[in-house]
Amino acid sequence: MNSTATKWVHDPMHSEVLFKAKHLVISTVTGKFREFTAEIESSGEDFSNAKASFTAEINSIDTNMEQRDNHLKSDDFFNAEQYPTLSFVSTSFVKKSEDEYEMTGDMTIRDVTKPVTLRVEYGGTMVDFYGNTKAGFEITGKINRKEFGLNWSAVTEAGGIVVGDEIKLVLNIQMAAQK
Repeated sequence: MNSTATKWVHDPMHSEVLFKAKHLVISTVTGKFREFTAEIESSGEDFSNAKASFTAEINSIDTNMEQRDNHLKSDDFFNAEQYPTLSFVSTSFVKKSEDEYEMTGDMTIRDVTKPVTLRVEYGGTMVDFYGNTKAGFEITGKINRKEFGLNWSAVTEAGGIVVGDEIKLVLNIQMAAQK
């Protein structure tokens, strides 16, 4: 690490971590993690080769329906009791254009770690009213839940799948440079 490295931490008041899953194949259910941490360490003029990490508390899952949230926390899905967090640690952060990066890293859900590539849209950097330097990012990608051991499945009487395998990830993260 060189001496010009900047550590960034997420601003919880201006950040959200969402996931979207197909329900009955015809509609989408959106959920979020209310408690999470995100950090980036950058060096240089932009975020090329930055190191990023993210952790979400499984018990903070919120899909706006307590019964579904409890099912997601159970062993059918995340098993929050045994695996209280999910995490992501970047292995590469590559600038693709002025405002777009590609971030690859290891995502761990339950006891499964797999490489995942995410699209990072850089919204820019600003100084807020209090003199804090902030950077904004929208991070998107997809994972197959079954690759991470989230295997529960059910079929309706008509043969429809209750929960789709593909999960879309959408993170809107505002980072604050640490002084």
